[in-house]
Parts: sequence; C-alpha cells; structure tokens
Amino acid sequence: IKKSENDEVLRKIRNFVKDTVAENANIIPSSIQNGINKQEILKNIVNMSKLKNLNDNINEDTFMIVIRSFDINRQNSDWSTLKGGVVGGSLLCGNLKVGDYLFVSKYSYGFSKHSLPFSIPVISGRLFYNEPKRGDIVVFKTPEDNKTDYIKRVIGLPGDSIKIKNNIIFANGKSINTKKISEEKYKYFDVELIRETLDDNTYYDVYEFKKSVTFLNTNDYEEIIIPKDYFFVLGDNRDNSQDSRFIGLIPKNNLVGRAEVVCVSFDTEIGSFFKFWTWFPALRKDRLFISLRPKSK
Repeated sequence: IKKSENDEVLRKIRNFVKDTVAENANIIPSSIQNGINKQEILKNIVNMSKLKNLNDNINEDTFMIVIRSFDINRQNSDWSTLKGGVVGGSLLCGNLKVGDYLFVSKYSYGFSKHSLPFSIPVISGRLFYNEPKRGDIVVFKTPEDNKTDYIKRVIGLPGDSIKIKNNIIFANGKSINTKKISEEKYKYFDVELIRETLDDNTYYDVYEFKKSVTFLNTNDYEEIIIPKDYFFVLGDNRDNSQDSRFIGLIPKNNLVGRAEVVCVSFDTEIGSFFKFWTWFPALRKDRLFISLRPKSK
C-alpha cells in the first residue's frame, strides 16, 4: 500500500502491528522477537486481511487470545489465560467466545493444592487422580508462573510421541484425521474451520488462518516424547494460542479441572453479567448450556 493511498489507514495499520508485537511479546521467543521485521509483518497482515479496505475499527483487535477463568464453586475459561469469571479479550475460537461463563469440574482429575482457592498448599501432590483423555479441554496453572490459569485441549498424554507437520498432528506416529468444514471470515482474517477426529471417533473443531504468519511458525513442531505425569496441550485457535509449543509441557499437579459446559454467555460489546440491566440485550440465547466435551459420531 503506498502512502499516498490513505495516510490514515496506514497509520492505523502501523499502530496495529506495533500493538500486536507488544501484546504478544510474552508468547514470541526472544530469539524470534529480536529478528522481527515490522515491515515484513505489515506485508503479511495486509496480505492476510486486505487491510486497505478496513474501517476505523482496525486497531481494536490483536492476534492475542486472552481468556480468564470462572468456576461455579468458581472457575472459567484460551484459549489462553483465566481468572475473574469471564472469557475476555480478542477471541477467535470455535468453542469459546468472549463473555462466556463456564463450569469447570475440579474433581475430574482428582485434587491438588490448585483445587483450593488461592492454591493454598494443604494438599501434597494429587489425590484421587484420574488421567485426562486426549481431546479434553483442561484448565491448568501455567508452568511459567504456577499461578495463572490457562485453558487448552489435551493432545498428548504421558508416554506419547507428538509431532506437528504442515498443521497435521501425529500422535504415536499416526496422524489425527482432519477435514476442512468451511472457510470463514473472522474480523479481518480469512480462516478455515477444521474438524479433528480422534481414534475413538470423537471430534472437535479448530480454526486455522488460511495464510500463515511467516514470522511465527505454528504449523510444525519437532517430535517429542512426553514424559510421565506431563501433558501436551494446544489451543483450538491453532495459529493464535499460547500453548505447549511455547510454554512447554503441563505437569499433572498443575491441572485444575476439566471444562464441561458454557453455562451462559453475554456479548461484551452490549453488556455483561455484572451489569444486570444489560442481561437481556447482551444475552447470547444460542449459548446456554453448551457442552465443551468432544462430540461422538
């Protein structure tokens, strides 16, 4: 885009790029950050989103997914961070939306100190442990600080070998079956809705950007063997998720619970749960008691 075409749009694009890099600094390894060429990012964003046609809302969103947690004992759901009761941030995800309130069962995987408010250290290890299943959506304390709640989907179990090649996940040498369901437009981005089917014939849907972001490779991951008591997790927004590709494997003692259902959801551009006078207009009536478990064929 030449400067003469539209100075105002160019200014917004540059601000968008600057904010995107800044807000995602914690998920981009420092070795990559140091080599980031903002002009290259600009080209990629323009190519992906055709930003020269965008309106004044261009700088309202970023690639980062921010999610906070709720549980009705007290907990919620990124596809990235949790705490405080409601999914929040700029969210592209087939299973969660900004403003969702979730029920998370803490008993599903047994109990640890993270099952208690403020992670009070009165439980050593994990009691009544049940191992998560592949495909479960789990809430856990990120190993980066052992206190921030994240939520992702379990892909790799202890003892598994996991590899990603050209967006295809290989578990123990066998690829997880994928099928493109549709192409959609999310905000300014062209995305593909992909259905992944597991060996037990359960399935779930994920999103992929139609065009990759070249400065951050999310399509490939070298093969690893998952050690005992650890899990490999991915976000359902595969090109925009702070998951095991960036934060590492998740220890079993960091598990908080399993995300079960979206209880209620509010359009945060209209209102919120904490503003009762906005409940009716903001309520998403199609998102009452929506299961978050993998579906069966």
